[in-house]
Amino acid sequence: MSELDYLIIGAGPAGLQMGHHLQQAGRDYLIVEAGEAAGTFFSRFPRHRKLISINKVHTGSDDPELNLRMDWNSLLHGPLFKEYSQRFFPAADDMVRYLGDFAARQGLSIRYGTRIERISRPDLFEAVDQHGEVLRARQLIVATGVSKPHVPDIPGIETVDLYSEMSVDPTEFTDQRVLIIGKGNSAFETADNLIEHAAVIQVAGPHSIRLAWQSHFVGHLRAVNNNFLDTYQLKSQNAILDGNIVDISRQSDSSYLVTVSFSRANEDIRYDRVIAATGFRFDASIFAPECKPELAINDRFPAQTPAWESTNVPGLYFAGTITQQRDFKKSTSGFIHGFRYGTRTLHRILEQRRHGRSWPHRDLAGTAGVGEEILARVNRTSALWQMFGVLGDVVTLTAAGSARYWEELPVDFVLDAIAADFFGEVDTYLVITLEYGKDHDRLDPFDINARRITQSDADNALDGRYLHPVLRLYRADRQIAEHHITENLENEWTNETVHRKPLFEFLETTLRAPEPTR
Repeated sequence: MSELDYLIIGAGPAGLQMGHHLQQAGRDYLIVEAGEAAGTFFSRFPRHRKLISINKVHTGSDDPELNLRMDWNSLLHGPLFKEYSQRFFPAADDMVRYLGDFAARQGLSIRYGTRIERISRPDLFEAVDQHGEVLRARQLIVATGVSKPHVPDIPGIETVDLYSEMSVDPTEFTDQRVLIIGKGNSAFETADNLIEHAAVIQVAGPHSIRLAWQSHFVGHLRAVNNNFLDTYQLKSQNAILDGNIVDISRQSDSSYLVTVSFSRANEDIRYDRVIAATGFRFDASIFAPECKPELAINDRFPAQTPAWESTNVPGLYFAGTITQQRDFKKSTSGFIHGFRYGTRTLHRILEQRRHGRSWPHRDLAGTAGVGEEILARVNRTSALWQMFGVLGDVVTLTAAGSARYWEELPVDFVLDAIAADFFGEVDTYLVITLEYGKDHDRLDPFDINARRITQSDADNALDGRYLHPVLRLYRADRQIAEHHITENLENEWTNETVHRKPLFEFLETTLRAPEPTR
C-alpha cells in the first residue's frame, strides 16, 4: 500500500493547481485521475463545445496580474490560455489541450486511468482503485467537480434525455416540439443549438430567469447563451414557462404528455422530445460511512468550513467547483477564475496548519504605509477582483501600532486564523475586499434612474452599486468602523480627492496609535 501525505482525486484544473502548489513546496503528493488525460470533464462538457469563460487577449496592459482579471481560463504559475486560443469564448477542446500541457510542463505527479471506487478511514484515508490497489494518505483533497447529473424528483423523469447524454445534432429535432427543463446556461445553450431546426422550443422551471449581467453571478444566464430570449419575446414560436413540471408521461407514439403547474392551474402539454438540463451534483457514493462528508444545498455539494474542510470529516478537503458551497450563486468559487485563487489559499492554510509555514506577509510603516499598500493592492490584485466578497486582504495592528499586511484569506476564515495564532499579536485588524453594492443583484444596471451616485461622489460611496473596495475594521469579533472607496468606471482608485484623501482620513481617525504610558 502506498502511503502519502496528500492524495488529490481529480486531474481537472483544481487538482492540477493544487498539485503545482504542493510540488513547489516539496510535499509528498499524488494526483489520481479516472480518465486517460487531464481535464476529462472538458472533453465532454459543455456539450456544444463553447466555453462561457472569457479570454480577453488584448487588454492594453502588459501587467500580468491585471491581465488575470480578464483571463478566466489560465491557471496560476503556468502557461497562459491565450497561447491556446484568441477567441473571446474559446472552444472546450482548447481547454483540454491547455490542461494537458499544464500538467506536462509542471511535471506533476499524476496517475491516469485510476478510478477511485471506495474511500474509508481506519486510521489514515484509504482509497481503493478499480484494480484493488490501496493508496493511503494523511490528508485527502477531493477535486472531482460535480460529476453526476442533478435529476429532479419528477414522475417520469427517467424517460427523458439528460443534457449529459442527449444528441447534439440539431437535425434530429427537425420540426419537433421540444421541452427543456431547467433555466441555466446548459438549458439555454441547448435551446440555442436547436433554434434553427425545432418547430417549438419551451424552456421551463419554477423560478424566474436570473441574468448574469444583473446578478454578477457568472453561473446565471449569460448573454452568450440568451439568443433564445429574443425568439420568445419577438414571437417566434418559442417560450419560457414559469411553472413546476408535475408529471412526465411517455405516450404510445413515443411522444410526451407533460403536466405543468402554473400559479393558477395545471396544464397538459404535448412534446416530441423532453430534455432535462438541471445541473450537476457532487458524488459522495464512494465514501464509507465513517468518512462520508455531510452534504448541503439539496445534497448537491459537500458541506465545508471556511477553510474548505469537510464539516464532519477532519483532514478531508475540497478544491475546485465543489467549493462553491461556500458562496453559492454569490461569487466565483465554482469557476476556474475563482477557484484558482481559492486553491492557492487552501494550500497556504495547509502549509500553516501542517507544516508551520507562516502565511505570506510584510511589515508596514505606520498609517501612511497601510494606506499606500491598500491602494496598491486594490488597483492591481486579480484575486480580490475575481473572488469578490470571498477573499480579502488583512492588516493586523498591535496595541503599539505596528502593522502587517496579509494577502488573500477567506473572509469567513479570519476569526479562525486569529484563534489559531496565524497572525501573532492582534489588537485590531482591517479586512479589505472588493464588493458590489447593496442590492446590486436586484436593480437593472442599465436603468439610469436606478443609479444613486457618480464615480466622483466620495461622500456617498456606501451607496455605490458597482465593484469597489471596502474596508472593515474589527476589534476581536466586533466591527467598529467601515469605509467604502467610491466606484470608478475603469476601476482605477487613484484620484487624490475622491479616493486617496477619504481613505487616509479614515485610517488616521481609526488607526491612531494610543498614547504611550508615562
